[in-house]
Amino acid sequence: MSSPETSGDGLHIAIVGAGITGINLALGLQARNVSYTIYERSPGFREIGAGIGFSPNAERAMSSLNLEVFAAYRRIANANGEDYFQWVDGHKTGELIFKLHVGKDGFQGGLRSAFLEEWAKLIPPNAVQFNKHLDTITKLDSPKLLLHFKDGTTATADAVIGCDGIRSRVRQLLLSPSPISSSITRNNMNPKLPPSAHPTYTRKFCFRALAPMPAAISSLGRAKATTRFMYNGPGAHLITYPVGNSTLLNILAVISDPNPVWPHQHAQGRHTAPGTKAEAVAAFSGWCDTARAIVSLLPDGEEMDKWGVFDMAEHPAPYYARGRVCVAGDAAHATGPHLGAGGGMGIEDALVLAEVLGKVDGRVKRGDTAEGKGAVVERALEVYNEVRYARTQEVVQSTRAACDLFQWRDPEVGRDPERFGREIMEQFHRVWKYDIDGMVEEALAKLDADA
Repeated sequence: MSSPETSGDGLHIAIVGAGITGINLALGLQARNVSYTIYERSPGFREIGAGIGFSPNAERAMSSLNLEVFAAYRRIANANGEDYFQWVDGHKTGELIFKLHVGKDGFQGGLRSAFLEEWAKLIPPNAVQFNKHLDTITKLDSPKLLLHFKDGTTATADAVIGCDGIRSRVRQLLLSPSPISSSITRNNMNPKLPPSAHPTYTRKFCFRALAPMPAAISSLGRAKATTRFMYNGPGAHLITYPVGNSTLLNILAVISDPNPVWPHQHAQGRHTAPGTKAEAVAAFSGWCDTARAIVSLLPDGEEMDKWGVFDMAEHPAPYYARGRVCVAGDAAHATGPHLGAGGGMGIEDALVLAEVLGKVDGRVKRGDTAEGKGAVVERALEVYNEVRYARTQEVVQSTRAACDLFQWRDPEVGRDPERFGREIMEQFHRVWKYDIDGMVEEALAKLDADA
């Protein structure tokens, strides 16, 4: 098990962010004996949001990344009531529109925090530093990069991987005119950033909640409370599935917003704002009994957070890597929750990065790098960009298209169940049936071609 600064002449990787992507990348590097340190701005491991599901492609990527990662996932994943996604006309009839088989015990969900905590147990304590808020990155005379944190401390690394989420500081540095310099100046501390440095409001917001399972069963019946259902309708949709060993029902209520601008963007661009249950009740007031029953399970008598849904569909990052700095997961290609693929894309990113950096680390340790350590690291990150860019950008766009299908905004599909089934199955299968092994083989072949 590799720990910080103990790998001799091999690579040392700085991972900025200890969310799903960052911690999976760390465990992928760990399995390949590549030295790393995670730098997390929070005081501990934490995940925002409630439930999450991991699709079949994400499960395959976990297995290739690190078998311990997959084993930990299976310990937390909630069993399906039925191995189907099921869509319902949530607006008028409450009738089933379409069922999509997810495979035996496929696409299981759970609490985000529970998955992260289980994976975090596999990280050595000396491999992570908390309360580290990245400020900027500079070069040293050696091949190392120097990370500067807002508490005045610094750290060195051969590469910096930004896994710091949708509001990524590493993405801002990567896409700025001068992402890395030999010294800190006013210009590189506060560069003029392109639109792609920031996510865009999708004109959707959502309410998230966890309802006690006994109350959910009482309101919805056991069948609807214990498997994954989605409720389609005009301008909104609902998603429910069990988590916490079926002790809780995860509820996501997504509502379209006529306002093109997130009206609550204050305090460093926060994506949350105060909301109330009454707001959600009003949005679904004309819907079927089951949909209204789901909304009634939202917590009473208290202010709720509502979450603006932001993504990078309108202003995608033009690249994910530059020099020895790159971004992964939401930092690279933030997407909405509508295809359930965002977390899985981050794990796929982690797999490619672990493979190419593991390959380069082996070459460096053998002294098989006539072109120099910095050059081979740069090429590894270029290969990551080449292999991952088209795949992830397609998912960002497909996620918006899926939301249009759920909310009856697709002009060619509308409310037609048969057309909806064909379209949504194609969307999900493009994500799920991706050739993970082929992706890795392509990346390593590109790297070998330059050796």
